[in-house]
Amino acid sequence: MRRIGGLLAVLCAALATALPAAGQSYPSRPVRIVIPFAAGSGSDIVGRLLADELRQAFNQSFVVENKPGASAQIAAELVAKAPADGYTLMLTTNTAHSANPFLFKSLRYDPLRDFTPIARVVYIPYVLVVRTDSRAASAGALVRELRANPGKLNYGYGNSTSQVAAAAFLQRANAQAVAVPFKSMPPVIGELIAGRLDFAFVDLTSVHGHLKSGQVKPIAFTLASRSAQMPDIPALAETPDLAGYEVTSWVGLVGPAGVPRSVVDALNAEVNRILAKSEIKSRLAELGAETAPGTPDAFAAFLRQQLDSWRTKIAAAGIEPE
Repeated sequence: MRRIGGLLAVLCAALATALPAAGQSYPSRPVRIVIPFAAGSGSDIVGRLLADELRQAFNQSFVVENKPGASAQIAAELVAKAPADGYTLMLTTNTAHSANPFLFKSLRYDPLRDFTPIARVVYIPYVLVVRTDSRAASAGALVRELRANPGKLNYGYGNSTSQVAAAAFLQRANAQAVAVPFKSMPPVIGELIAGRLDFAFVDLTSVHGHLKSGQVKPIAFTLASRSAQMPDIPALAETPDLAGYEVTSWVGLVGPAGVPRSVVDALNAEVNRILAKSEIKSRLAELGAETAPGTPDAFAAFLRQQLDSWRTKIAAAGIEPE
């Protein structure tokens, strides 16, 4: 009897230790948010803002981890292979989840099968910028300069949106320029400021501070119409030969395939609550980003639609997969 009593005591002690851990709600330990681009990029700025708000909402650490390189493939592969427990997330963009399948002949991840959609976060417009000493004061002037000097001007790109935006622009303008690839947008902006690049298509969030300081010169937005934040800058679609031009990007939160629905719903609810806060809307608007709240199912449908959209954009831009 004493032996049975001892075994029962051990079992009860084990249960007492296990029950609190089992009963803890998500998250019970730090969560990492993998960013596919370098610090200072648009997704990084949005990701750090979101991580800080989630930390406050859940009273748990949300740690941003930058994994730039290979056009967001490094980050996407890492997250796709992570445990589906909600403790490794990715703040993805249309680069990893919309464009890469048509820019590369093979990928080691599937943008739909290998991920769990959690929440769409923001849209970010892109802007065509030139060096401050550039003679091009408008998109039309840049087109004329490109045509007069075929293959002599260069441009940089740090993600698929900037790559596709530039290729589509050059094809519509019937012009040529030398492409210089980078791992992320901040070094593109740095090279432009240094005068080693002639122009670039850059997300407004990354370049916003440099526009305010006058370090680069904006000449057109890639939106279908003018930006509400900077209405004095025309849309590229207003330029002759560029009617109908439109390229923009999005940012969203995903996890590995199989994240429990309870975790997805908890994260989605908090992201939507954060995006509804007036101070967050104002902060994002200052950075040139527009909130895009919604359900996980709506985000999943959006991801499928964006694959078709970017397939068309890339084909129209004449880009062959690498």
